[in-house]
Amino acid sequence: MEALSPADLQQLREKGISREKLEQQLNDFEKGFPFARLVSPALKGQGVLSFPAEEEDRYRQLYRHSLSKNKVLKFVPASGAATRMFKNLYALYESLKTEENREAGEALPLKPDVQEFFDRLPEFAFYSELEPSVARIHQKSLASCLIGKDYYPILDTLLENPRGLRYGHLPKALLLFHKYPGMLRMSVEEHLVEAALYAKNQGVCHLHFTLSPEHREEFRTRVAQVLPGYEKRFGLKYDITYSEQKPSTDTVAVTLQNKIFRDEEGRMVFRPGGHGALIENLDELDADIVFIKNIDNVTYDALRPDTVRYKELLAGVLVDCRDAVHARLREMETMSDADPSYLQELKAFASQGLGLALPEDIGNWGRRQQLEYYKQAFNRPIRVCGVVKNTGEPGGGPFWVEGTESPEGKEVPSLQIVESSQVDMGDAGQKAIFSTSEFFNPVDLVCSFYDYKHQKFHLPDFVDPKTAFISRKSVKGTEIKAMELPGLWNGAMARWLTLFVEVPQTVFTPVKTVNDLLRPQHSASR
Repeated sequence: MEALSPADLQQLREKGISREKLEQQLNDFEKGFPFARLVSPALKGQGVLSFPAEEEDRYRQLYRHSLSKNKVLKFVPASGAATRMFKNLYALYESLKTEENREAGEALPLKPDVQEFFDRLPEFAFYSELEPSVARIHQKSLASCLIGKDYYPILDTLLENPRGLRYGHLPKALLLFHKYPGMLRMSVEEHLVEAALYAKNQGVCHLHFTLSPEHREEFRTRVAQVLPGYEKRFGLKYDITYSEQKPSTDTVAVTLQNKIFRDEEGRMVFRPGGHGALIENLDELDADIVFIKNIDNVTYDALRPDTVRYKELLAGVLVDCRDAVHARLREMETMSDADPSYLQELKAFASQGLGLALPEDIGNWGRRQQLEYYKQAFNRPIRVCGVVKNTGEPGGGPFWVEGTESPEGKEVPSLQIVESSQVDMGDAGQKAIFSTSEFFNPVDLVCSFYDYKHQKFHLPDFVDPKTAFISRKSVKGTEIKAMELPGLWNGAMARWLTLFVEVPQTVFTPVKTVNDLLRPQHSASR
């Protein structure tokens, strides 16, 4: 590693990054990371569970009955700014900053999604705030701007103007997503409503949001304004906590020659490590059952019953799995040996109950060796992941992946959520396996962090560091290499016990672009 100056060492201390950690990151840039090796997609009955209605109801009741004994918490990553939602609107906005283009007006060609945005602008929940803001800031009516194809005042007020809505600078959590008779709701409010319906116990609803420092005060202020109304409506109290991504999880940027990239002042440049860094935030939470859901995956009240139903189903499957795993571990705790019939029971439970692939020759091992294997294989955090039918949305899905999870060092496939960036698409066989996936990951998880003695697992111990990845970025025209840590629901949970459960498409209603808010899942009138 190149020599570090006293200023470099001070910078590392300020961020909480050790010299050894920096050296490891530089080594990782040199060596790179291996692609995931897919064995097959996880299919219904082959890694993905699906239940008849009566069994779903049994799991839902099991979850409800567990509420008196378990603290429940909902974890919502809400750090990101909404800028990417408005990518094509921003492109038009930048072009309209020149007087020539602004005068072109009607002749200026618009992309189809941008045209749809303006054609259907009154349908958005934020329209009622946008309309008076355009008039106040630009002294023009919004209607006249639309008729005259004068789009600059609209975009300026919506995205950038400090006296306007500033949607290009706010987190998605604070954007108005839905309109109801007499009220508008931000996406964070829909999470408050959801949590009240499935994540309440003993009159309290616990939520945790991860934030960016620049959004913290505005987020807290806006949430404080709406909380009393929802507490009154649902007859409960909200216990809301917040955290920020730790500077110690940032990763160093390097040149294309893998040398530390520095800014104009000679300081090392670090970048956020991606959502995988939030495993550290998750590790600090104290709850028996933790729901994880993205900030933009919410729906309208009328369509919410499916969301509640399947959240309760996933939680019931988790409680059932956790209790069964812990019972087995308590049985094995004092055992130093086991008879063949008991080992057969453990084998059946591992493969049928937990979906674990086992070493092919495990039956030839000594009895103590088998017993130790099952103790280690079972004693892990647990996640139950909802998966939906793959309809072509960008993102990852459930797969059987090659690994070395066996304490004996034998390769054993495991169930993982895999993104396209983790797969070698230059390998025709791997590309074919990825493309035949029948299910998609909507980020719909329920988790257990405690072992059978109710001791909390240290979640970073269960990360697979080989699942980080390297990408190329541009900083002020200079191309650099950046590193993202193993994704929160990918490599950061690679060594958890994992169950995939099929859930309907109705629970997956993400808002990746602003026009997604025009979909039926986000409007009462469609």
